Amino acid sequence: MVNLVDVFSDFKTGKNIDRPTMVRVLEDVFRTLIKKKYGSDENFDVIVNTTTGDLEIWRVREVVPDGEVTDERAQVSETEGHQIDESLSVGDECYEQLVIDDFGRRAIMAARQTLVSRIMELEKDEVFRKYSERVGEVVTGEVNQIMKKELLVLDDATSTELVLPRMEMIKGDYYRKGDMVRGIIKKVEMRNNTPFIMISRTDPAFLEKLLEAEVPEIEDGIIEVKHIVRLPGERAKVAVESHDERIDPVGACVGMKGSRIHGIVRELRNENIDIINYTNNLSLFIQRSLTPAKITTIDIDQERRRASVYLDADQVSLAIGKSGSNIKLATKLTGYEIDVYRNNQQEFEIDDVDLEEFSDEIEPWVIEALKNIGCDTARQVLELSADELVRRTDLEEETIKELLSILSSEFESEQ
Repeated sequence: MVNLVDVFSDFKTGKNIDRPTMVRVLEDVFRTLIKKKYGSDENFDVIVNTTTGDLEIWRVREVVPDGEVTDERAQVSETEGHQIDESLSVGDECYEQLVIDDFGRRAIMAARQTLVSRIMELEKDEVFRKYSERVGEVVTGEVNQIMKKELLVLDDATSTELVLPRMEMIKGDYYRKGDMVRGIIKKVEMRNNTPFIMISRTDPAFLEKLLEAEVPEIEDGIIEVKHIVRLPGERAKVAVESHDERIDPVGACVGMKGSRIHGIVRELRNENIDIINYTNNLSLFIQRSLTPAKITTIDIDQERRRASVYLDADQVSLAIGKSGSNIKLATKLTGYEIDVYRNNQQEFEIDDVDLEEFSDEIEPWVIEALKNIGCDTARQVLELSADELVRRTDLEEETIKELLSILSSEFESEQ
């Protein structure tokens, strides 16, 4: 009898592998030893007791008369059989128990190395399987190592290594070794035969899970999160719908005096979160998506998936948002390109300048492109970021930079 706990002391505890699988691995390892020594394992029984850590190897052969042994692996002579068990007769099965020393020290060391390798592979497969089933769950871990492009985080529950790429971190995130971090399991895959578990703090699903944890009505299915769009660390818009007429979905998500949303905002580095009541009425949904701006009228072109919204002068900057963040998120949320116009395009701020005044410096087709997106004055253009202008007008980046320089200099010269 061989005690595996003594021979393979590294595997006494902590192996997250079920017993039947461990038994199968141990049997395979010792059957490999048997094949190497005897050429075949057909007449051997390997018995493993996972509770006590004991292993028994039995060689089974048929007793035949002396001098009639034709297959040494399957037969044993009567004389040799009596040396093992005196009660044996011709035709009986001879059970001979082997000890591990019979295989030699080198073979045992090789078997141990094989066992180490097999168990490591099984553990990797088990980690991959378990985390694959957990994709989309929020996980908490401790920052273990800070690298140039990513953070290595140890799962607080399993001590498994998770990867938080800097691309998946919020702008205001700053961590030191030992800090606790929360994120959502975004991707699990095998890389070089090792599980790669990526977590994210920028994924919209992370915000959804945080809402689910704070708002019982979402977890219970009374309130449904229809769609989430984010500019991580800056702004987010969440469309929610209530399946119970008595419950206001927006109020339930925000909580009394913002009690439910405040914790989420802190977790997301003061990300400004707009909770919007979802509706199938497209015009109303687009209006709500531009919160906090108040829209006067709206024209929708469903074929081109484009909406023209008209607002009072003091609402334009609210509709566009800082660096175009509000209108950008509203566009993603609704799936419609949104163009902003002032109600009375002839009335604008005293210190504003109509784009036509720059016709000697700016090409007419550039001015036309700007007017097509609702920008009739210099300040309306300057309210948008360069990236937003490139995206909405399809003008070249160099053209936009030159344009912004011309318009900016107009107001600088007035100061």
